[in-house]
Amino acid sequence: MSAPSPTSAPVPENAPSQPPHKDKVSVRLSVGLVLAGILWMTPYIGSVTVLLPALFDQIAPDQKVALVAQMSIVGSIVALIANILFGAFSDLTRSRFGARAPWLVLGSVVTAAMLFAITKTSSTAMILILWCIFQFFLNAIVAPLVAVIPDRAPESLRGTYSAVYGAGSMVGAGLASVVASRFLSNPALGVIVFACAILLCGPLFVLIAPDKSNKDVERKKFSFDTIKTNFAFPTRNCRDFYLALVGKLIFVLAFYAVTGYQLYIATDYIGLDTAGAGNLIAAMATAQMVFGLIFSAVAGPISDKINRRKIFVVLCCLIAAVVFLIPAFWAVPTAMMILAVVNSGMVQGAYMSVDQALNFDVLPSRETAAKDLGLLNMANTGGQIFGPMATSFVVMSAGGYRPVFFVSAALLAVSAILIQMIRKAR
Repeated sequence: MSAPSPTSAPVPENAPSQPPHKDKVSVRLSVGLVLAGILWMTPYIGSVTVLLPALFDQIAPDQKVALVAQMSIVGSIVALIANILFGAFSDLTRSRFGARAPWLVLGSVVTAAMLFAITKTSSTAMILILWCIFQFFLNAIVAPLVAVIPDRAPESLRGTYSAVYGAGSMVGAGLASVVASRFLSNPALGVIVFACAILLCGPLFVLIAPDKSNKDVERKKFSFDTIKTNFAFPTRNCRDFYLALVGKLIFVLAFYAVTGYQLYIATDYIGLDTAGAGNLIAAMATAQMVFGLIFSAVAGPISDKINRRKIFVVLCCLIAAVVFLIPAFWAVPTAMMILAVVNSGMVQGAYMSVDQALNFDVLPSRETAAKDLGLLNMANTGGQIFGPMATSFVVMSAGGYRPVFFVSAALLAVSAILIQMIRKAR
């Protein structure tokens, strides 16, 4: 008589079941995302909101408001195109370092070179041209970097990884103003410091969180269908995708209408001198960084735990709308500090982590993730285009910055409505 097979032995009814598999957070990927977020966000925000406006104030003080608007508009139009292109190119890339790494390194090198070149000219036209090239290749960093999360993170941890990346971005945005405010008397030196920082972004990420080779992954032959799939706007299963895109666009526009002119708001609206404005901007940036980090770290994991995205994003829009009204009625540094703590810190921290996860949830297709995320990132660049345009128009029409806060509040209410209309995500 043969021995019974171990697979045929009866299993007691009360036997404990195997615990469900839990996805684990990769420390290396998390560290890489944090550092990369800091190293591209700090040079970008510090340059566009503080150092280049300060440079324009030195070179052409009578044209500074218009020059900031031109820089934001033209640079962001270029970035709008670049984000789509680099997202699509990285989707199609096959290399021993994976799809994203070559573009991250290329973007770091070229953007650093453009920042350095800006410090070597006093021509406002040349600064605008160099900034456009910077913006173009910045998206060789941003588009592939954002796509790393859906590439390498399990769905159950996307909110957490989005929070990690959002935390890095928040630290970067906070450090940007803190560091840049120390170079207001010598903005060119500050730009050189930022050039060195962004040069490290891609290479450090690739070293800390290397991806596996994808050379054996099939790549479609380049054809008209390839162009249509990888470079065009999605047309199927995309209703929620476009609601998320427009909702984000309006959110960024509302914020950028104010933060893009924070130096001039401090000096021309509140009435501070250059030193006082620098101190206020540094204090605001510190508050933004501290509270942004806390709320980014908390909101993403909570969103994963309760499997909800929309409620967080909608609340962020509505809270920010109310807080933007405070400096409209109270033109003092304290009002701007409240704005920094609540809107730039708490709201943006929570928004950046959860909204990114919401974006992943509404993607029409995984095969074109980087391209579609690039399209969603159009909201960021589009907001940077229309925000300064709106502020410039309002300031020149109304003769001051007060109405800008009312416009931002109204736009955020519209953004909340659009996000609430999304069906695919909860």
